[in-house]
Amino acid sequence: MKIQDFVKMLRSQWITVCVAVTVAVLGAVALTLLTTPLYQASTRLYVSAAGGASVAEMYQGNRLSQERVISYTELIMGETLAQRTIDKLGLDMEAETLRQHVKASAKPDTVLVDVDVLDESPVRARDIANALSDEFVSMVRELETPEDGSRPDARVVVEQRASLPTTPASPNWTLNLLAGLAIGLLAGTGLAILRGSLDNTVKDRESLEEMTGVGLVGSIPLDKERRTEPAISFGSDNSAIAEAFRKLRTNLQFLAVDHPPRVIVVTSSMPSEGKSTTAINIALALAEADHSVVLVDGDMRRPKLNEYLGLVGTVGLSTVLSGRASLSEVLQATKYPGLTVLTSGGTPPNPSELLGSLAAKKVLSELRAKFDFVIVDSSPLLAVTDAAILAAGSDGVLIMARFGQTKRDQLQHAVGNLEDVGARVLGAVFTMTPDRGSSSYSYSYYGDDASSRSRRAATPVESQDDAPTRAPTPELNAAPPKVDPPRQSNGVAVVPQTTSRHGHASAD
Repeated sequence: MKIQDFVKMLRSQWITVCVAVTVAVLGAVALTLLTTPLYQASTRLYVSAAGGASVAEMYQGNRLSQERVISYTELIMGETLAQRTIDKLGLDMEAETLRQHVKASAKPDTVLVDVDVLDESPVRARDIANALSDEFVSMVRELETPEDGSRPDARVVVEQRASLPTTPASPNWTLNLLAGLAIGLLAGTGLAILRGSLDNTVKDRESLEEMTGVGLVGSIPLDKERRTEPAISFGSDNSAIAEAFRKLRTNLQFLAVDHPPRVIVVTSSMPSEGKSTTAINIALALAEADHSVVLVDGDMRRPKLNEYLGLVGTVGLSTVLSGRASLSEVLQATKYPGLTVLTSGGTPPNPSELLGSLAAKKVLSELRAKFDFVIVDSSPLLAVTDAAILAAGSDGVLIMARFGQTKRDQLQHAVGNLEDVGARVLGAVFTMTPDRGSSSYSYSYYGDDASSRSRRAATPVESQDDAPTRAPTPELNAAPPKVDPPRQSNGVAVVPQTTSRHGHASAD
């Protein structure tokens, strides 16, 4: 893993790291608050040996004192001295308990011994430290005095007695908080790496292009307003999501310039990936550019377009395919200029057979002749075969991938289904991407490596203003046809036919 990948993983999992740090710090605070405060009282002992007449004897005595210091520290922390101290002060505790609260240490090459005593009471800590030191002086005198009662070779003196401690030595707030912070960072980072390694969802452009084998032609930011109002009013909306769809429109117009796609199927691997909302707004963005567009609801199992756009849903594509109405009778005009909708109609018992019939191909051919663009909102690829059937009869497919939710294996299987029927994948679109940070994706091809460009089906551009200079195609830039007022047929608004810019009958 490169350092850039590591940083990207941490940035994508920053919530995990923050939660781990917060939990660890709160745990440190709770532990500190629940810990009984302990006060520390300290004394210092001086160890000396019997002096000599010569320098050599004095040096030997000093070395003897330094060697005995180490043994003395063990005696101070021993159970015998603890019991003598308890007996002297009349304490109500076990010798082992007191011994665990006594610490003796000696600095190298010195004859000084530091004695620290911890206790819940500052007064008792001081008294224990002083009594312990006095008892140790007596113990050393007993141990070092020869049997004949002559002068002992070494003696211990209390050089510094304990004073009353004013602040607790334990718990240490600063140390505990720093330890909690460090543990939280380590645990959070480890958990973030683990989650990132186990995360099978698509979250970056490289993975999306690798899974689909085509370039990223659009990145649609998350917009909570689309939950209640899927359609964007492009005439007055200059929000980030509106601009993202305009860029997607521009990229569509430059996909395969020699043979621009006009019948485009919009699909995804699984439900709830923003497929229908994206299809609606692609159609509206194209209509904003003075193109006549028909939006077809090809999802006969769970149709949504009539609900999202406030249209009649009882008649539509299934009605035409079953022969109960003509195409011109079920096309519905919308409040958006240039956009016509063919809803799904009633739910048939055999959607796959209807969509794969010759009648369905004839309907798409008639729509191609009437409109500049035919946008088909299909069902998810992995749920049913309907989308693959529609894709086989279209000019190309746009496959949606929801940021952080679409799984890699699902996306691969969906693309495989399209390849099995010979469908042409025009490009991939990221939906519901974060609008800040490293997860916002640009899809200009400038700066891409050559291998990445050669892998893509087409070269998208960043925006209309940045598009490479080339001769405009007549199909995309001709003036819009004149439109007659819509007429009514069987209670459904019907789009009148006019002569299109291609010399065919057209609807607007």
